[in-house]
Amino acid sequence: MTKLLDGRVAIVTGAGRGIGRAIALEFAEQEASVVVVSRTPSEIEETVQLIVNKDGRAADVPLDVADHEAVSVAVQRVLNDYGRIDILVNNAGVQSPIGPLVTNDWHDWQQNIRVNLFGTFNCCQAVLPAMIAWKSGKIINLSGGGATAPRPNFSAYSAAKAAIARLTETLAEEVREHDIQINAVAPGAVNTRMLDELLQAGDSAGAELAGALKRREHGGTPPELVAKLATFLASDASGALSGKLIAAPYDDWAEWDEETIQVLSSTPWLTLRRIDPFTLDPLMPGAIEKSISSAIKR
Repeated sequence: MTKLLDGRVAIVTGAGRGIGRAIALEFAEQEASVVVVSRTPSEIEETVQLIVNKDGRAADVPLDVADHEAVSVAVQRVLNDYGRIDILVNNAGVQSPIGPLVTNDWHDWQQNIRVNLFGTFNCCQAVLPAMIAWKSGKIINLSGGGATAPRPNFSAYSAAKAAIARLTETLAEEVREHDIQINAVAPGAVNTRMLDELLQAGDSAGAELAGALKRREHGGTPPELVAKLATFLASDASGALSGKLIAAPYDDWAEWDEETIQVLSSTPWLTLRRIDPFTLDPLMPGAIEKSISSAIKR
């Protein structure tokens, strides 16, 4: 039986642990050749070994995604070794600084944006020329984390993740004519190293501390669920779906068929928008007229 990603080449950043490792393992299970990227050599070597132990195909590339030149060199190396890049998953990220903005260290705030946002930009810019040349490709960006609602005490992280969601939508439109699909994933509350950082922050985490303590005891979103969603978006199963922010634990993406994907693609559903009648009208015909009529009556 042919697997979903048979014969494809995928780059997964931040794949030394947590969600990134889960995605790399799932991609390999689906017969992709996986390039495992992280700043920590020992961690990505372990991920590669886990894949090889199951007869999968993988290679490790130590890399700081915030280093634009290093990313370009690494991507060219992958192209030289494999001849193509079919899938990119931008998962690498950091959460600190945690606490009110007025107490944040400027250098830490800047570093957060460099890794989360600039890292995503660097990797997208490096792989897109090849994907455009082949008129084929799938890019999955990790968003969530305050992208769609205020997240007090996590200003850098939430700002970066919101920017990634809008970057995803914008790039999706830029490359649509080349048959490249770009989507963002909101993973939900997964118990990764970021949970440990949040707990260590204590009261600086504000209202999120109580939820983090509970999640440590009872578990969060399984990273394997996020990996399944990434596989769906990386495969032909997601069709031409592009420019969307999809929540792994809350959206019923596993049930989407071709007709559902076509409907989603024709509306602003699952995108960042200001809530107003002009946004709602395609989803609720007559919303503009009803809103204007209501305003006149008032």
